[in-house]
Amino acid sequence: MRFPKIYNTYFVAIIATVGGMLFGFDISSMSAIIGTNQYVDYFDNPHGLIQGAIGSALAAGSVVGSIFAGPLSDRVGRRDSIFIACIFWLIGTSVQVACNGFGMLIGGRIINGICVGITSSQVPVYLAEIAKKEKRGSIIVIQQLAIEWGIFFMYFIGYGCSFIAGPASFRTAWGIQYVPAVVLMLGVPFLPRSPRWLAKMGRTELAIDVLAKIQAHGDTQDPLVIAEWEEITTVLAAEREALPGWRKFFYRGMWRRTLAGMSVQAWQQLSGANVMTYYVVYVFQMAGLTGNINLVSSGIQYALFIVFTGAVFFFIDGVGRRPLLIYGAIGMGTCMFIVGGVLGSYGTYVQGGVGGNLNVIVSVTGAASHVVIAFSYLLVIVYALTLAPVAWVYAAEVWSLETRATGMGLAAVANWLFNFAIGLFIPPAFANISWKTFIIFGVLCFGAAVQAFFTYPETAKKSLEEIEILFGKGGPMPWRTKVGESALDAHIQEVKERKASVAGPIDYAGIGEKKEPGAEHKEMEA
Repeated sequence: MRFPKIYNTYFVAIIATVGGMLFGFDISSMSAIIGTNQYVDYFDNPHGLIQGAIGSALAAGSVVGSIFAGPLSDRVGRRDSIFIACIFWLIGTSVQVACNGFGMLIGGRIINGICVGITSSQVPVYLAEIAKKEKRGSIIVIQQLAIEWGIFFMYFIGYGCSFIAGPASFRTAWGIQYVPAVVLMLGVPFLPRSPRWLAKMGRTELAIDVLAKIQAHGDTQDPLVIAEWEEITTVLAAEREALPGWRKFFYRGMWRRTLAGMSVQAWQQLSGANVMTYYVVYVFQMAGLTGNINLVSSGIQYALFIVFTGAVFFFIDGVGRRPLLIYGAIGMGTCMFIVGGVLGSYGTYVQGGVGGNLNVIVSVTGAASHVVIAFSYLLVIVYALTLAPVAWVYAAEVWSLETRATGMGLAAVANWLFNFAIGLFIPPAFANISWKTFIIFGVLCFGAAVQAFFTYPETAKKSLEEIEILFGKGGPMPWRTKVGESALDAHIQEVKERKASVAGPIDYAGIGEKKEPGAEHKEMEA
């Protein structure tokens, strides 16, 4: 059965990024539940390494999903890999709902993680490959917005379910996770395939047709479509001469792209954002908030997440990636130092944990508690404006067509490995080194800023094919790159002049077959 396709990129992005909403749902399915009496009583007050294992199980599964996401996406396509991922989600959710102990809970979250590993790596790839260069950043930001809406919805669903007595409380909340997966599975058949994936598979006519419908309302003679197709085929022909297997991620300067894609995802986690997204309930317990006040206050941070990431949608392609990554890391590091400093200077050790929670052993009151709460919110705001969305955008942009699916999978592996490690680390860190945890993350944030300055070239408003030149031998120093300055614009003008000089439509046959990689850019520079 053939389904009609929708080619509006914003609508396509809204449907595809429901995959991100799954990730958000799973985050809040724990953060809204771990502080409830129903959860604590049923799972025998899990703390330390056990709670860390429960919290990080999703990331462990996501590592597995990210590893085989690339080969799966290259074989069946970006779109269909998202559909397959949903099957794992339905299975994992079923296991969580039926769990009779933390072993089954961890198992269900690992299976859910496989889905998240696939969607978190391949949805950005899919969006990057269908979006216009001027809007690519804002389109991929929708992925982060979907994650945050998922966090927000599920958090307050969990909050509502906290008033249900007994294990039905968390089972109901976890069962609602079926809904977004079913919505995504129903929507995927209406999405077009990636034109770049179609080109890679040799399905030329369909690739041109889809590219034209996305970029020019179906006009295959539009100069933008012709110019972009010439870039795609030229670069793809060159890439097919690359070394086979994993060596292609390191030859001819590809190691720079591999470093950039994987490190930007690693830094997103090493910034310590999971302290807030997973364990904000614990942080606010340190600041003296308990019960419903704690849950509602924690929910406010998720609303802030949505508002400020929504703002990024409007300026990410104008401001660029580098400033947001550099200054965002510096801002987050400053917030971490302040929270850690206040807890260390004014905190009081609590024997047996705050409110009996063995993960929270220090407490502050009065003005100090207000500072902790305020800078926790500020940290979330800075993260929402910078590293949270931009890391996904940048990681999806830096790869070549031949390596993009597996490369983004590698980037996601880096994200999820550190997500897993940090999720496992935070509860025992809170229990053992307390406020020093925030100091560690502050130092790491400043390390992220340094690397971003020296190794991340600006990619905003450049075609995916042009980005290859930025990382190639002889490319500009990262700190000298700017937003825009796209050679594709000049290429489009050249196509217009070519069309004006010939009678009839331009023939697509043979485009890109004899050109050297980057030849069109060199011609324009000459």
